Amino acid sequence: MNTRRLLIILVASCLVAGCGQGMGYIVKPIPVKEDLVETTVSRDPGLFVTDKVVVVDVDGLLMNHGGDGLLGPQENPVSLFVEKIDKAQKDPDVRALVLRVNSPGGSVTATDLMYRRIAEFKQERKVPVVAMIEDVGASGAYYVACGADAIVAAPTAVTGSIGVLVQTFSLSGTLAKLGIDTKAITSGPMKDMASPFKPLSADDQMVLQAIVTEFYDRFVDVVAAGRPKLGREAVKALADGRIYTGTQAVANGLADSTGDMKTAVADAKTRSRATAVKVVLYGRPWGYKANVYSAAPVGGMQINLLNISVPQLMTWLEPQFLYLWTGAAGPGGP
Repeated sequence: MNTRRLLIILVASCLVAGCGQGMGYIVKPIPVKEDLVETTVSRDPGLFVTDKVVVVDVDGLLMNHGGDGLLGPQENPVSLFVEKIDKAQKDPDVRALVLRVNSPGGSVTATDLMYRRIAEFKQERKVPVVAMIEDVGASGAYYVACGADAIVAAPTAVTGSIGVLVQTFSLSGTLAKLGIDTKAITSGPMKDMASPFKPLSADDQMVLQAIVTEFYDRFVDVVAAGRPKLGREAVKALADGRIYTGTQAVANGLADSTGDMKTAVADAKTRSRATAVKVVLYGRPWGYKANVYSAAPVGGMQINLLNISVPQLMTWLEPQFLYLWTGAAGPGGP
C-alpha cells in the first residue's frame, strides 16, 4: 500500500471515528494474495457437517465496470459475482446456492452476463439455486433472479419493473440560446445518432425503439423461462414496467413465496436433499482482480435518469440501454 493511500485511509478513519480522547486504531495485516475467503455464518448441529449452502449477493447498481470510492476504486460487480460463482462451482461440498438480491438493476449487458453465468453454474453442478429478494429486486436484478429455480421475496420487497430504458437528452436548444454552434463531421447520417448536441430525429428514435423492443422481448423470454407456469403472454401482461411488492409478485406468479433469508436457505437445503449444512459467504480485502471482467473500462454511473462520470464528459453524455428501475415505473409499454 503506498503512502498516499495510507494517508487517505487514516484521514477517512479520523472523519468517521473521530480522533478524540480514548480513541485508537488497529493496524491489521491482510494477505498479499487476495483470493476470496470463505466464512461460515451458521451451521446445523453435528460433528462432521461438510455440505454447504453458499450465499452470493446481487446488490447495488449492476454495471460492467468498477466505480470510484473514497478509499480508491470500487470493484466491478460483474467481476465479483462471476468470481464467487466460479469458487462455488469448483467446491464439491457446495450443495446449493442462494442469491441475496438487493438491487434496482443496471445495464442490459451486465445483467445478462450474470444471468448466463447462473445458467452455466446450474448446468455444470446440477445443484439448486434460490433467489431471495430483500428490499429491491427490480428490472435487471429480477432478470438475474429468474435464473434461479425458485424466487423468495420479502413481503415488503419491491420487484418487477420488467422493461428497458434508454435515456437521451438534447442540449441543442440551450446551446443555440448561448450562441454556440456545434457540427459533427460523420461518415453516415446515423453516426451521431442520439447526440446531445442535436435533437433526436424520427429516424434516430425508430432505430433506438427497435433495439429497445429487441431487448424487451429478450427480458420477457427470460422471465417466461424462469416462470414456466405463467407463459409468455401472461408475462407480457405483467411486463409494462410497473413494480410489485413481494406479496403482489407471489400473487401474480413472479415469485414463489414470501419470506426472508432463513426461508430461502431452508428452501435451498430442502431442494438439495442435504441433511445438515453450513451457510457460507465469500469475501476478500480490496483490490484483487481475478478475471476478464475486472479490466472492463469505466463507464457512466447511473443516477436517476442521468449518466454521470467525472471527469469523462463524453461518458456523461452517452446513452445506455438499461434494465433499471428508476423510481418512475408505470404503465405505458416497455
